[in-house]
Amino acid sequence: MKYRPDFPDRFGSIQDSRSHSQLFFSWYNDEHRHSGIGLLTPAMVHYGQADDIFHKRQLVLDAAYLAHPERFVRWPPKPLSIPKEVWINKPNPSQNKRH
Repeated sequence: MKYRPDFPDRFGSIQDSRSHSQLFFSWYNDEHRHSGIGLLTPAMVHYGQADDIFHKRQLVLDAAYLAHPERFVRWPPKPLSIPKEVWINKPNPSQNKRH
């Protein structure tokens, strides 16, 4: 959050921080497309829309390839894929084992 340009140095009150956070989380979950999840929003992934969106993206990429194959030097384009799991701080498997 603190790297966003509109993140204030300080909040005037707890109400200010809550108001800012509500706007931020709405944007982050519903509008911001994350490179780590295939340029989808967290809401798209959460609500199971990823497969449909990737299918539609592939149709657009296929049309672009058919119209101008010379623009794609190595192979036809594919949309980014969604990873099987995403972590901020992935647990260390050795820490989960009992000794």
